[in-house]
Amino acid sequence: MKEFGEKNPAHGIDRIGLGGAQAAYYNLTEAALYEEALQRKEARLSAHGALVASTGQHTGRSAKDKFIVRDTNTDAHVWWDSNRPMSPEHFETLFADFKAHAAGRELFVQDLVGGADEAHRLPVRVINELAWHSLFIRNLLIRPERSALATFEPGMTIIDLPSFRADPARHGCRSQTVIAVDLTRMIVLIGGTSYAGEMKKSVFTALNYRLPERSVMPMHCSVNEGVDGDAAIFFGLSGTGKTTLSADPTRTLIGDDEHGWGPDGVFNFEGGCYAKTIRLSPEAEPEIFATTRRFGTVLENVVLGADGVPDLDDGSLTENTRSAYPLHFIANASADGRTSHPKNVIMLTADAFGVLPPIARLTPAQAMYHFLSGYTAKVAGTEKGVTEPEATFSTCFGAPFMPRHPSEYGNLLRGLIAEHGVDCWLVNTGWTGGAYGTGKRMPIKATRTLLAAALDGSLAHAEFRTDPNFGFAVPVAVPGVDPAILDPRSTWADKAAYDRQARRLVGMFIDNFAKFEDHVDATVADAAPRVQEAAE
Repeated sequence: MKEFGEKNPAHGIDRIGLGGAQAAYYNLTEAALYEEALQRKEARLSAHGALVASTGQHTGRSAKDKFIVRDTNTDAHVWWDSNRPMSPEHFETLFADFKAHAAGRELFVQDLVGGADEAHRLPVRVINELAWHSLFIRNLLIRPERSALATFEPGMTIIDLPSFRADPARHGCRSQTVIAVDLTRMIVLIGGTSYAGEMKKSVFTALNYRLPERSVMPMHCSVNEGVDGDAAIFFGLSGTGKTTLSADPTRTLIGDDEHGWGPDGVFNFEGGCYAKTIRLSPEAEPEIFATTRRFGTVLENVVLGADGVPDLDDGSLTENTRSAYPLHFIANASADGRTSHPKNVIMLTADAFGVLPPIARLTPAQAMYHFLSGYTAKVAGTEKGVTEPEATFSTCFGAPFMPRHPSEYGNLLRGLIAEHGVDCWLVNTGWTGGAYGTGKRMPIKATRTLLAAALDGSLAHAEFRTDPNFGFAVPVAVPGVDPAILDPRSTWADKAAYDRQARRLVGMFIDNFAKFEDHVDATVADAAPRVQEAAE
């Protein structure tokens, strides 16, 4: 096997059984990976220098094709209600077939790190058959110093072969696509899909499994920091405004998607960003837009015009178009990916039912309740078959990536919030004055004003009322915000209709939380909303 680039031959890919590859290119830099990707016709060059690749059939994660090996180590620690098991025997057969498939091929190897905190970082070796995948993961994870590569010792290995086709009968999987995660040997096998995000989320899954044992809370969130070092965590599902609201030019961006919170503060898991680009606006998000026009960026499923300029409004390939770029492409990004213990935790939701207030203060028990609930709502037209608002509950704001039982993460978060006296807020970026179709979207100006007051500490001193449905504290008046908007019921012309909608949403929360009731204490159970009796 021919080997190229900086490497430690004693710890090369032959150690994991891939010595039959024709060649291995180690830790190639951006320019070299561009050359390889373009020469192999894997990708195109945009007019501004970004590398543009299409992922074909798979334009998003294949969640139903992800499996975790169920062995004596993982059996008691993985939440199997939400994770698909694969037997060790099936994984071993799959691994052997991956090695056979890689024989005679040219492979690209990147030695990278997940986790900016040295005490908790995970060295990851990523082996790809596509050069543009190698650049993608080089952008997304943390790059060690070049001097450290000679002695790099991987704690996890990812082998990503899109051309491999799994056999469900032989490999114990569902289709020809497979993402198989062995958390004991820390090996991930990805086959049958070219969607690059599978690699990034595999590292996240591994850290979500490892870190709770070290009293570190892994989080699907964005984080920023004020000039006084006051950090804020933003939890939120897609469409709730997590990226928009955490991208604040007056605050330093720690990271936009995955973090850990441990004894020494908060740290980014990644060294880059994987931002959605569909209908990205240079006015609304100028810094992210600028990354789409830079050498080194990987654009995924973005359509190029005849002039080579990306058409960010074109969703013909997928609505899930992406830009993958290193964090230093953002001017106000943190250089080391670390910050202090947060002063505020923000949980974002887009309530399309028009019931929730624009902001509410949560107790630690209420924060755990809403963290385990992970509520937002889809609106009509966003997905096929959705004709009216539809509640979505994604545990821990990232259920697909959480191997352990949600209560483990919830208890960790609750303990950290209490230990560090963190203020917790639920922010509704959804609808007011009625449900979707009748009401209107929460004014972004009001959301930003309320968020700024929460982050600078002034909102904590406001007068609060108790919400009759959810029991959390809601401010009565905030400078610069119409007081009517703070009381969602008052914004509805038909108050009885609001009450019916509120009872409906409360019922959804209660039904969803039933699966957690045996895993939480009485204070968290008591944080549940209450169904109000209909008014006479």
